[in-house]
Amino acid sequence: MDCIYKNPNAGIEERVKDLISRMTVEEKIGQMTQIERAVANPSAIRDRCIGSVLSGGGSRPFENAESADWANMIDGFQKGALESRLGIPIFYGTDAIHGNNNVWGATVFPHNIGLGATRDADLVRRIGVVTALETRACGAPYAFAPCVAVAKDPRWGRFYESYSEDTEVVRKMTSLVSGLQGQPPEGHPYGYPYVSGRNYVMASAKHFVGDGATAYGTNEGNTIASHDEMFNVHLAPYIDCIAQGVCTVMASYSSWNGDKMHTHRYLLTDILKEKLGFKGLLITDWEALDRLTDPHGSDYCQSIKSTINAGIDMVMVPFRYELFLTELLSLVESGEIPMTRIDDAVERILRVKFVAGLFEHPFTDRSLIDLVGCKAHRDLAREAVRKSLVLLKNGKDPKKTFLPLDKTTKKILVAGTHADDLGYQCGGWTATWTGLSGRITVGTTIMDALREVLGNKTEIVFEPNPTPETFASHDFSYAIVAIGEGPYCESGGDDPELKIPFNGTEIATFVADRVPTVTILISGRPMVIEPPLLEKVEAFVAAWLPGTEGAGITDVLFGDYPFQGKLPVTWFKTVDQLPMHAHGNSNPLFPFGFGLTS
Repeated sequence: MDCIYKNPNAGIEERVKDLISRMTVEEKIGQMTQIERAVANPSAIRDRCIGSVLSGGGSRPFENAESADWANMIDGFQKGALESRLGIPIFYGTDAIHGNNNVWGATVFPHNIGLGATRDADLVRRIGVVTALETRACGAPYAFAPCVAVAKDPRWGRFYESYSEDTEVVRKMTSLVSGLQGQPPEGHPYGYPYVSGRNYVMASAKHFVGDGATAYGTNEGNTIASHDEMFNVHLAPYIDCIAQGVCTVMASYSSWNGDKMHTHRYLLTDILKEKLGFKGLLITDWEALDRLTDPHGSDYCQSIKSTINAGIDMVMVPFRYELFLTELLSLVESGEIPMTRIDDAVERILRVKFVAGLFEHPFTDRSLIDLVGCKAHRDLAREAVRKSLVLLKNGKDPKKTFLPLDKTTKKILVAGTHADDLGYQCGGWTATWTGLSGRITVGTTIMDALREVLGNKTEIVFEPNPTPETFASHDFSYAIVAIGEGPYCESGGDDPELKIPFNGTEIATFVADRVPTVTILISGRPMVIEPPLLEKVEAFVAAWLPGTEGAGITDVLFGDYPFQGKLPVTWFKTVDQLPMHAHGNSNPLFPFGFGLTS
């Protein structure tokens, strides 16, 4: 075989070296470019030697597109890449952060904050395996997960993307990397990227570094921290990811003591690449170069220069790729970005592509499509929901518990905005970027699950917002009230008040005044629980953002399985206590690690 890089039996580093030696400067900078599907087409990918295509949050072929529709689109882009002069495949990236959550019919798992409550690293690994299968089924070999932020302030709009406020819990949950990519064999070189085969995906540890500790929980804000705090608290989970062969690391929009992470050469190159020995690729976040200046994009050339020279290998452009390529080429030709830096970036990109097997298997394995949303996968998600639930109160009298509920009672009330809303259960990053209300995909609401469990034996009266007339005409044994947050993501979720919206507190209190009540809070973070609410309800359950499998909630409410979740975060009393940390803060409503069992 004339071309070493095309020989699957040659060593990866040998193939990388051979391919780089054949590439023009234009082809190299094309590989450093990631563009959005909305501006991508096969000819542009072919002619510009584009390295990667992605879906931005909620960007999909069309509404309710299924895995096969995604595969058709992605394979079409891949055909363009393979028609380029050297036939270098793209990798397609997607925000598969709690399952392959953009795709209709995929299994949607609890968001990370709920998984942190399980403390179950093997469960998280198995979730990674399933997420990889369902993501590969749509043609994407690259998932922008896991988020390994150590989140210190629930006012942050991405708090639910973190596993915990506690570094050790987050470190434990980095097992998702081995689930997504496969377990590296013994003796695998430290820091070298790894993908086990066609059923696995490239993972992305993000957002490097300190994104969970910005002042006041402001998204994309400034993390004020000492060197020791940044390294011991926030950097530690990345070391675990690198040890598992994580293929990519994504830089954070945030700053450290006023210096933007995307241009932080000390952390990106001196620490991540050199001291920690990371051999994969370092990618920007969405439109990050534009966000380095005010107004956005006002000095694009300088933004390119500062990020690439700081150590960024691939830029999530995502739209203005012609301008990006023109400016980057000019900077290389002028010597402002040295060719050695370009070659290092391309070497890392190609290494990951060879590791992922994309040269041998560039197209979707359509045999995986039938596995998407299958019973085994949904059973795993249901197990995750069960294990994530944290019981905060069980009975007004400590000697007399309220849960588990009686399955044989004659009539119950189900109330609240979240009792029959799949979109609210799933939260942000589901179907769309911000998430939606309603039947946004295939799944089971709490109400669906109650009907399944109780059948015809029990009359269920469902009123999202009950009135006095509700109680005048019915005699209820008990009530189940599900309240919580609407879906949100990123800066749109920043919230300085953290009050339960949609009159949730008022609904739950009104019901609890009239009938014994269990309240289920669906939220991506601790919320303000007013003292009268906690006093009046018989039981209170923190259910986080459980995803599509609402039957995991009824499994535990009715005692088929025990409560076992533990708070992954300190639950504050009032927002003026924030930020509260895992150790040493006095007078929380519930301490870190709290959770009743049944």
